[in-house]
Amino acid sequence: PSPWPSPITCWTLPKLGSLDQNIEGKTLTSTGEFLPPEALKEMKANLIKFLPFKYLAKELTSQAEILKKVLRDNQEHFPVVFSQASHCLELVCGVEVKEVDPREHIYIMVPNLGLTCDVMLSSGQSMPKAGLLVLILSLIMQNGDRAPEEKVWGALSRLGVCVGSVHCVFGEPRTLLTHVWVQEGYLEYRQVPYSYPARYEFLWGPRAYAETSKREVMAFLLRIKERASRAFPPLSAEAAREEDEAA
Repeated sequence: PSPWPSPITCWTLPKLGSLDQNIEGKTLTSTGEFLPPEALKEMKANLIKFLPFKYLAKELTSQAEILKKVLRDNQEHFPVVFSQASHCLELVCGVEVKEVDPREHIYIMVPNLGLTCDVMLSSGQSMPKAGLLVLILSLIMQNGDRAPEEKVWGALSRLGVCVGSVHCVFGEPRTLLTHVWVQEGYLEYRQVPYSYPARYEFLWGPRAYAETSKREVMAFLLRIKERASRAFPPLSAEAAREEDEAA
C-alpha cells in the first residue's frame, strides 16, 4: 500500500452540501438551532466566493465583516459556516485562513505550503489554484515521482476537472498543467523515453522542490483528512469502499 494518504479521498471528503450533524436533513448549530441544508449551503457558497477576493486583494477580513457582508448578521451560524467554508477554501484553492487577532477575530489568508503560484494573479481576475497544484504534486509522489498523463487526467476527471472543459476555478486544465505551471517551473511535462506511440508524464518541477517538499505535502494531506473527519460526517461503509476503489 502507498505510504501517502490518497489525495483523491482527501478532496472528495468535504462535499459543499455536507453537514456537521445531520438530523432529518438539518444541521445542528452552535446554539442548538436547526439550520435547513439549503440555507447552510448558500451561506457557505457565498463565503467561499468572498474569501478568495480578500486574499487576492491582500486584505484582512474579520468576523464582523463576514457577518455584515456575507452572512447577513446570522451570528449563530457563523462557527459552522466559517469552519466548513475555510476547509473547502484550503482544499480547493490552497489558501489557509488564519486568525491573527483572537480578540477582534481578524483573519488573514495565506498560501499553503509556501507555494507562490497565485502571487502573480491580478487582484480579482482569477481564483487561487494552489490547491490543485498540491493535488498534482501528491499524485506524482504516489506514482513513483513520475505520474503518467492518463492517470493524472483520470484522477482529475473524478473531481469534475476535465480536459477540454473550462472549470469555474481552474479554467482549462490542460493549458494550466502543461503550459502555465510548466513555464513557472512547478511541473515538468515530458515524453516517456522510448514510448511509441508517444506517451507523456508529469514530474515535480524545480520551483516545486524549491518552495515545498514531499514531507510538507504529505503532512498537508494528512491534516486535511483529519480536519475533514472532524468537520464532516463519516462516510457510510459502502461509500467509503467506493471512494477507496476510485482512488
